[in-house]
Amino acid sequence: MKIAVTGAFSYSGKYIAKRLLARGEEVITLTNHPNRPNPFNGQVKAYPLDFDETGMIKSLQGVDVLVNTYWVRFDKGKNTQPRAVENTRALVNAAKVAGVKRIVHISIANPSAESRLPYYWGKAANEKAVIDSGLSYAILRPTVLIGKEDILINNIAYLLRRLPFFFLPGNGSYGIQPVYIEDLADLAVDAVYGKENYIADAVGPDAYTFKEMVRLIGEKIGAKRPLISVHPKLALLAAQFLSLFVSDVILTPEEVDGLMANLLVSKEPARAKTAFKDWLETNKDSVGMKYASELQRHYQ
Repeated sequence: MKIAVTGAFSYSGKYIAKRLLARGEEVITLTNHPNRPNPFNGQVKAYPLDFDETGMIKSLQGVDVLVNTYWVRFDKGKNTQPRAVENTRALVNAAKVAGVKRIVHISIANPSAESRLPYYWGKAANEKAVIDSGLSYAILRPTVLIGKEDILINNIAYLLRRLPFFFLPGNGSYGIQPVYIEDLADLAVDAVYGKENYIADAVGPDAYTFKEMVRLIGEKIGAKRPLISVHPKLALLAAQFLSLFVSDVILTPEEVDGLMANLLVSKEPARAKTAFKDWLETNKDSVGMKYASELQRHYQ
């Protein structure tokens, strides 16, 4: 088959594209980072992900399946959640006109059109665009990704390695259920070859309270720190202050709200196999050694 993967030079798209190439498929990517190094030695041809429908229709000619990993973590300039919804609709429309037969869409756990959080209602709107297209589809809903390029878990470890204590928003009793990026890629590739329409959470086998997870990270990397419960606004203020030193956005108000609302856990059975504690044990010497910058990854 000919398969288009958005963001194949970035994070989750890279793992998905790697598997598809190994199966002998022709893979192209739509990317908004055309100058980023091609990790596939030229095997994956790049086209613009500029959300110009005419151009995307041309790029998607002959494609059988579109794997969409496009997302916006937080608003910056013209990259806003409402704009991301418009962009996703344009991409889905282009795929339909181009004759794409199936869409595998990477969403997020617990999206809701009724959510007051733009990230979550935006994800729900993106899912609706895929469903309403009339194309065959599979929608995967991961929670928090873990892997070599992950941001949240890595930067928690980074702060634990360098600070004498760690602020927990509230009491830290809300849940978090990470999923390994390699497992998500496996689920996405399975979905490429599927025929039925379905929506499924993509989560790992172990869930923690946030406090338990931070404590486990500290223990594994040899950086046990006092975990201090503070008002969420104070924790966010502290993160914003630290952001000045790393020239990044460490944490957003939406992320705090989503985390404390238990939106990073699933009510469905775990479909991923890798336990967070096992991944952490394997990577304890490297996780958090360097800061992972969202702005550097996507905007610089």
